[in-house]
Amino acid sequence: MKCYVIGDIHGCLEEMTCLLEALPLKPTDRLVFLGDYVDRGPDSRGVVSHLIDLKGKGRQEVIFLKGNHEDMLLSYLGLPGKYGDMFLFNGGDATMASYGVSRRNSSPHELLTAIPKDHLEFFKRLEIYYLMEPFLCVHGGIHPAKSLDAQIEGEMLWIRDEFIQNKHALPYTVLFGHTPHEEVLFHLPYKVGLDTGLVYWNVLSCLEVTEKVLFQIRRGKNKVTQKLVRDRWDYATGSLLA
Repeated sequence: MKCYVIGDIHGCLEEMTCLLEALPLKPTDRLVFLGDYVDRGPDSRGVVSHLIDLKGKGRQEVIFLKGNHEDMLLSYLGLPGKYGDMFLFNGGDATMASYGVSRRNSSPHELLTAIPKDHLEFFKRLEIYYLMEPFLCVHGGIHPAKSLDAQIEGEMLWIRDEFIQNKHALPYTVLFGHTPHEEVLFHLPYKVGLDTGLVYWNVLSCLEVTEKVLFQIRRGKNKVTQKLVRDRWDYATGSLLA
């Protein structure tokens, strides 16, 4: 079994579709999405529809994590979440447009009414983290000084510098999105950052964690590249043993 972990999509349906079609998936494989499916990009609705269909086909096990943008969307709709007042100022208008709702003179209720029931259930059922030792998948990161049991949902969705700039004591390599980098961030054995700014005209990144293969597609393109990155782990192991 292989596991593919995919970074932030942000409404970029075409690139996500091309990437998924290029992955050498087998029925025993697993897909883990790190969240931020909506906002900023051109087709949030299309992304969610495609992911729901993907799950429904049942060809692979599929795990969907919650991103901070889904958290804002839920809060904006009056459902459990945080910072709904920031939703429209963080690309939420693009999500509204994809559901046929104009930002002008609109209300949360209009968007709530426009979102299909299965999409709303998708947002409600998103997981906060997924553990598959030795990897911990989460959207934003973890508090570096806390055990896994002591982590707070808000921090796992929203944390940035305190996590990125520090080592942590958990016995896992954290695979995360949320904070865009020009290239995949390797800080091994502690973390790997897979948000490579697709919506900002950079790339969508997917890491296959068994063979350590990185799949990427650039915004506006249809070619998926592959790169073996196992040497990153070999180097980190050597450095720790030196």
